[in-house]
Amino acid sequence: MVSETKAKIVYMELLREDLVIIRIVPETGMPEYKTGQFLTIGVPIPSEQKIVRRAYSIASHPENRDYFEFVIRWVRKPLPGRVTTELFYANEGDEVSLGAPTGQELLIDNKLPNGQPDMRRIICVGGGTGIAPFVAYAKHLHDTGDKRQVVVLHGASYVDELSYKRLFTDLQDESIERGKDQWNFIYGPAISRPKEFFNRSWNGHVGRVESWFKPNKQGISPIDELVGEEVTPANSKIYICGYQGLIDGVIENLAPKGFVTKDEKHPDGSYEIKYESYG
Repeated sequence: MVSETKAKIVYMELLREDLVIIRIVPETGMPEYKTGQFLTIGVPIPSEQKIVRRAYSIASHPENRDYFEFVIRWVRKPLPGRVTTELFYANEGDEVSLGAPTGQELLIDNKLPNGQPDMRRIICVGGGTGIAPFVAYAKHLHDTGDKRQVVVLHGASYVDELSYKRLFTDLQDESIERGKDQWNFIYGPAISRPKEFFNRSWNGHVGRVESWFKPNKQGISPIDELVGEEVTPANSKIYICGYQGLIDGVIENLAPKGFVTKDEKHPDGSYEIKYESYG
């Protein structure tokens, strides 16, 4: 039996015709959950006379007790998505159902295998709406006063798909103003179609987001240049959310440096790449 509760849409912000930020409030109040988890949103499909559910990463952080936030793309090809279509035609005040927060793959690791605090930098890699859990990461780590360096890399085809660009830019500016000993944050957006007319003003990183990890002939990658040193298993932990090709691309470039996933754990059971795939 599916465990879920009734909830209400309280806010919708259309970023573009197929990208929206939605906030939803459970009628029974906000449950406890952890940064990096996801839950299911269920909507009634009139033509099928049933509720259809889909899983979405939570973009809000647990310290926010007011609402759940999601960034959702309208699936239209090869066929319209049943849930996303209903959500894009929804209005503030409409009712949906929410499953319980769940998921262990993208929980933040705070300790090393020996029990000592893990102070390695946290590198988040999100493709498209895969940025959602890392919005939660950034807000959570900021609000809890975490001293680790946080790097958020977000890949998109077009500049208006960089859904949280303002938030991440503000967090980076705050890091500069306060000093990295107080809040250490770096934002690295990437556009994969720079020659498209709509992207004509783009002067940042070019390529798919996994290209941040591709070394040049000297063995230096863009992420090394961004953080100012070689990224290694000793100084960095990688968290990825996106399509499988993105995940594979990051792993391929980091494996020669000794990074491993849970499928190739070190003898002590540790690993430096955590990921969640949505396709």
